[in-house]
Amino acid sequence: MEKQTKKQTLEGQRVIILGASSGIGLATAIAAAEEGAKVVIVSGNQQRINEALKQLPAGSEGYAVDLSHEENIRAFFEGAGSFDHLIYTAGENLTLQEINKTNIADAQRFFNVRYWGAFAAVKYAAPHIRKGGSINLTGGNSGQRPNAGWGVASSICMAMEGFTRAMAVELATVRVNLVAPGVVRTNLWNGMPEADRENIFTTLGNALLVKRVGVSEDIAQTFVYMMKQAFATGQVLTVDGGGVLV
Repeated sequence: MEKQTKKQTLEGQRVIILGASSGIGLATAIAAAEEGAKVVIVSGNQQRINEALKQLPAGSEGYAVDLSHEENIRAFFEGAGSFDHLIYTAGENLTLQEINKTNIADAQRFFNVRYWGAFAAVKYAAPHIRKGGSINLTGGNSGQRPNAGWGVASSICMAMEGFTRAMAVELATVRVNLVAPGVVRTNLWNGMPEADRENIFTTLGNALLVKRVGVSEDIAQTFVYMMKQAFATGQVLTVDGGGVLV
């Protein structure tokens, strides 16, 4: 059996993270930088990018790009140069509605950044990824364990899983994987009243096997692992405190 002797590391590798001005994306940028990576963060708001860069090492890069438009994503990667890893964590505030209260046009718009933005990012990033690199996308455990009101969110999650597996085959030897978080305390929940948000965090957290909802750093460590895990591709790694089991 061939022995794998090379230690996997992010030291000196260039990592581009889309959706990285806050939450899981920023936590992942910080974790990757702590591993020695050179990080590039991208989000739609330059002011938030500037604030995020204050938490990252000198030499980190940040760019404001509206990820809801394909042409913006194409232009960004045309000028980005070569790199080792792509991470896509972009998304809008979460809205949960049962199907009889869902406006289909509004539901379709949720796919713009979470699915089609990721699709475009993979399309235009892939030619620039160096040998041994990876693409790491974001889904969620609601595709495996949905609740009432999660019709749109669950659909996006399962679409992302299928897309991940298809790209792992199509883009080999670039590794393509997906991280599927459970409920994570981030600003994506800020679209609902604070009392409702805290009730969700408390109720769901108490139901989980680990007795808490996730935090951004939990998911960031998963992305770091997937960048370093050189033998995994086409995989969905669920990190949800045991949510699919309860």
